[in-house]
Amino acid sequence: MASTKEIKRRIKSVKSTKKITKAMELVAASKMKRAVSSTLASRLYSEYSWEILTSIAKNTELITHPLFIERTEVKNILLVLISSNRGLCGAYNAQIMKKALALIKNGNKNINIDIVSVGKKGDTMMRRIGKNIIASFFEMPSNISISDVVPISELVINEYNLGHYDKVLVAYTDFISALTQKPNIKQIIPISKVTLKELMNELTEDSKNKKKEIVTDYLFEGNQDELIGSLAEKLTRMQIYQMFLESNASEQSSRMMAMKNASDAAGEMIDDLTLVFNKARQAGITREISEISAGMASVN
Repeated sequence: MASTKEIKRRIKSVKSTKKITKAMELVAASKMKRAVSSTLASRLYSEYSWEILTSIAKNTELITHPLFIERTEVKNILLVLISSNRGLCGAYNAQIMKKALALIKNGNKNINIDIVSVGKKGDTMMRRIGKNIIASFFEMPSNISISDVVPISELVINEYNLGHYDKVLVAYTDFISALTQKPNIKQIIPISKVTLKELMNELTEDSKNKKKEIVTDYLFEGNQDELIGSLAEKLTRMQIYQMFLESNASEQSSRMMAMKNASDAAGEMIDDLTLVFNKARQAGITREISEISAGMASVN
């Protein structure tokens, strides 16, 4: 059995660790509250904006804008991978990495997949397996705004319009609750009726009262293709923004729960070590009493 001095040192060390994890839990809880509030506030707008585009996409055969045109042969795919810059957030990074690696591993070998990495963890993993990373973004703020995603959205839209890629996918994490986050990979370009319907349904999958899809005929004045193209770009940017909000809320929730579990585990370890310390001290006292008694008996 370890000495009482060693046990006291371990108890002190675990208590210090618990203070750190508790502080990180409180910080993550504060950030999570803001992130979840922003995510839920924008979901309704995202739903209605995609509902408009869904109605427009009903007439895709009349639209010639590149964002709506499905390419017959897919040779190059651009994957936007959203991860975190820091660790200590539970399985958040591991889940989205597993999803992205499964896509790369199980995909057609004749299809090339390039990466736009958002977050250092995803960037490190993709470089480790030798994937081509065309751009990296590490400085995304925790309180993200739509202006922060403009460089990324412009990059992917321009790469697609130039014909460098035939599809653009986003790997992100859907926020379900503080305990549940779901990794997803979604196609954002080209825009299709099926993709739009799936995206809109998933944005409202937690709602018990789903509305029926409303199809509206819109009257365009001016160049219809130009107007639809501009609208599609703005709503694609909005969809990317929503994915960032979902991922940010998921990251902060996962970090809060990881730090809470660490604090709870530290508390249990302190209780166990305290019990061991008391037993060791009691054993020491008993041994000393026995030695005194034996000494007195030998004198007599």
